[in-house]
Amino acid sequence: MRVALVSETWTPEINGVAHTLGHLAQYLVGRGVTLQLIRPKPPSGGREGRAERDMQVRAFSLPGYAGVHVGAPDWRRLSRLWRQSRPDVIYIATEGPLGWAALATARHLSIPVVGGFHTNFDQYAANYHLRALSGIVTAGLRYFHNRCHMTLVPTRLQADRLLQRGFRHVDILGRGIDAERFAPTRRDAQLRARWGADDHRPVALYAGRLAAEKNTRLLVRALREMQFVQPNVIPVLVGDGPERSRLERQLPDAIFTGFLTGEALAQHYASADMFLFPSHSETYGNVVPEAMASGLPVVAFDQAAASELIADNHEGRLIDANDDDAFVQAAVDFCLQPASRARMGRAAREKVVHQRWDLIGERFFTYLTLTAQETQHALTTPHHV
Repeated sequence: MRVALVSETWTPEINGVAHTLGHLAQYLVGRGVTLQLIRPKPPSGGREGRAERDMQVRAFSLPGYAGVHVGAPDWRRLSRLWRQSRPDVIYIATEGPLGWAALATARHLSIPVVGGFHTNFDQYAANYHLRALSGIVTAGLRYFHNRCHMTLVPTRLQADRLLQRGFRHVDILGRGIDAERFAPTRRDAQLRARWGADDHRPVALYAGRLAAEKNTRLLVRALREMQFVQPNVIPVLVGDGPERSRLERQLPDAIFTGFLTGEALAQHYASADMFLFPSHSETYGNVVPEAMASGLPVVAFDQAAASELIADNHEGRLIDANDDDAFVQAAVDFCLQPASRARMGRAAREKVVHQRWDLIGERFFTYLTLTAQETQHALTTPHHV
């Protein structure tokens, strides 16, 4: 089978979409699938060695959001590629200009499309003071995905939300976790010593983009309240983004690491004592199971991955989506209750340790195969008037 993956983000970019697609691509290639990749040209150059064809289009930055790129809608090259080397099915992961061009081209050539709903762009509009546009964004996303044969979302909660808004043919593709990489055994005494942490100085960790859609204002409030009740708590923020300068001014005692990957990221998770994740904009939030696998109790809102993985007061604290005060109080309580933190951290690890990426990859492969087969059957079945 030949599969085309279309995405406006890919490794080495660090975000949930690129992370997920990397695992899915690795599984597909391992199953013998011939892979085409269509993406914006990366700043560092280079090709994707796992792909039969790595078609790179011109990239341009989103205004006001440094570091995030989208791809030019190169209909002509897409049409030429898919006429010469027709895929059995196309997976479009992003609804940017490149994604729209791929969808239009695929429909013109009668190639089936599976869409991925990886980003809540309607929520982003509200985060960037464009709430009035949220309905328009939702309508555009619905138009896009209802022209796909199937749309995959990571949680049942997200599927129900989209179905209630008029999206059709929605199904669920969860996310996996590398529980060998992200594990309590990665805890690093030397790293904690560099932070100034010991058994009496807990570390509160955040990992993710430092941007408005991650609800960083609530993160600042929670960390300040934690420092008020326990001045020796050490905030560590892993990630980067447009809000970093402001956060560094507001949290002068915090440690900012920038983006981390691989072993360094795993060590930072495991060397902390608790994980705070105040975001409302996630479709999933891969950092939540990564923190849990590392043995950290989590404070998060009752949304996305946290909603499916955390039972309140068992693997962490699951907070009502509209209760910022409760989020702050739960973070403060973690500072003062080391025994509860440890108990919940052990339970968190147990909850996610068996969520393997190969099981997610197999389900993804099945969705793609069924879509390709159903479309081929429809094209070859005679229609009688």
